[in-house]
Amino acid sequence: MSGIARLQLTVLDSPEPLALARFYAALVGLPINESGTDHDWVELDGGGGPALAFQLAPARTPPAWPEDCALQSHLDLEVDDLDAGEAAVLDAGATKTAHQPGETFRVFLDPDGNPFCLVLTPSRAPGGA
Repeated sequence: MSGIARLQLTVLDSPEPLALARFYAALVGLPINESGTDHDWVELDGGGGPALAFQLAPARTPPAWPEDCALQSHLDLEVDDLDAGEAAVLDAGATKTAHQPGETFRVFLDPDGNPFCLVLTPSRAPGGA
């Protein structure tokens, strides 16, 4: 199936783009693209595939989870082991939210307060293929 466009980047607004880029680089294992980095814009190197970028937004305030969940988007990051993934993202600087609505995923906040989920690989989920 051919679409109208191809996904290039997912961009997150941040008061500190480089710090947030470092956090997500540690989570997803993509290096920071040094040639595409300045004070206002930082990209992770997706190796030719879709990647993440971080744009300066000094006045941005984090959403409230779960109250503002209908007013935002978030990232789902797949892991093979939720407990190991949780330990790793907490060590990287994430915060686990009090509201945890599912068994096959967990909700965290990045250092800027943006929610993201660790999602269990479908084959590892209860009843998975």
